Amino acid sequence: MQQKPGNPHNPYAAAAGAYATHAQAHTPDQRELEARVLLKSAQKLQDLRDNWDRMTAESLDEVLRYNRQIWLMFVDTAVEDDNPERPIALRNNIANLGVFIFKRTLEILSEPQKEKLSILIEINREIAAGLMSGPKQTPPPSGDGASSSTPPSSV
Repeated sequence: MQQKPGNPHNPYAAAAGAYATHAQAHTPDQRELEARVLLKSAQKLQDLRDNWDRMTAESLDEVLRYNRQIWLMFVDTAVEDDNPERPIALRNNIANLGVFIFKRTLEILSEPQKEKLSILIEINREIAAGLMSGPKQTPPPSGDGASSSTPPSSV
């Protein structure tokens, strides 16, 4: 493989690529793969918050960059996606969450406070949980007009 000028070989990129290939081969469900990535980022953010007194500017930047790259992917996909199975409202919500995350990231970088990480951790965990639970299934309409005796779940 030929390297581009000015782009030295990056062993971390090679390792990440190998991991991604392995994960995709062993995680056929895209939703589960996305959930795992979000949970990994949430754990990195949690570790940073838990070890705040030993945090360096480099470690803060590295963890926030990792989270930002994940959300850049989500936002890019939401904006560019014209799949009719993904409603515009869902795509807008993803884009809006991404904008919030980008703003919070800048706030943390400009005025680092460990408390500011909490919302990023919570968002990543909640979105991952939603991805792992699968898409909401709309029950088929009943032909007799009667309503179900069980209340709808609030997932």
